[in-house]
Amino acid sequence: MTIDVHAHYVPPQLIEAVRTRGAEIGVALVPSPGNAPPALRFDYGFAVRPFFPRLVEPVAARKAWLSEKRIDHQILGTWPDIFAYGLPPPACQAWHRMLNDTLAAWCADHAEKFSWIASVPMPGAEAAAAELERAVAAGAIGAIVAANVEGTNLGEVALDAFWAKAQALDVPVLIHPVLSTPVPRAAKFALAQIGYYTFDTTFAVGSLVFAGVLDRFSNLTLILSHGGGAYPYLMGRFDLMHARMDRPAQGNVAAKPPSGYGAQLVYDSIVHAAKPLRFLADMVGIDRIVLGTDYSFPPADLDPLASLRAAGFSAADIERVAEGNPRRHFKRLRR
Repeated sequence: MTIDVHAHYVPPQLIEAVRTRGAEIGVALVPSPGNAPPALRFDYGFAVRPFFPRLVEPVAARKAWLSEKRIDHQILGTWPDIFAYGLPPPACQAWHRMLNDTLAAWCADHAEKFSWIASVPMPGAEAAAAELERAVAAGAIGAIVAANVEGTNLGEVALDAFWAKAQALDVPVLIHPVLSTPVPRAAKFALAQIGYYTFDTTFAVGSLVFAGVLDRFSNLTLILSHGGGAYPYLMGRFDLMHARMDRPAQGNVAAKPPSGYGAQLVYDSIVHAAKPLRFLADMVGIDRIVLGTDYSFPPADLDPLASLRAAGFSAADIERVAEGNPRRHFKRLRR
């Protein structure tokens, strides 16, 4: 079985829920011209691009694509752009319950092909932990969080109660980049997709390492989007600055050099070229890589099995990345 651990979907149940109940929590549906998918607007001033067509496509279209690419099962998270962490805490909690309940309902109807991971209301650690526990009881097999919380690096947010809950439930957390504040230099030439998102993940990893999160929660499973951003390729620079920075002044409490955490993390296979994927395997080990697509978005890997073959992985290694590793990390995934 080939399992895609990194994909996104917005079910029709969510769009209907926003249409009928969104105003109660500060979320509005904004029509787009013609037959284009709608967009969301949040009362605190955040407006999102219209939904990508593949993000809201009919289930038959999604299943047809999976069959064409020989992917047997897909693990879905919502669109990180709509996490809306800037909503007031009660509204943010209600919003993530709506996100999770509607995705759970859709996946239950199509459980032979899809599982789901929960989003949680940030930055409140206790509320995030409570929603994760509720969602796992409702069928979530993991969680998805943003690499930054309204512009603050993930490791700099006080989230120990959430990390502790994820570790206790033994569910993985997918860290996904998100553009919640404008980055003018990345506005053109697809530089947001090429550079900003990958470095958002990189900054998240650095903050988690240096803030000691990986030391305090050594059994926590964190899955890094897009091959870990630049972290695997900058490990030497991370180590150098760990040795040379003024650690007390910087709040660096990491117990070991950053490269020492490389094999503690998990990485999806979405790097878009054979040599970088091979390099990633050499750096962190084939057992730490899981197959992903980022399906629904322009930078998706639309033929992930071909990417594994192009990297020169053996048949046994491809099977490990495509099924063995995902099953080992997503312990609640149905057999």
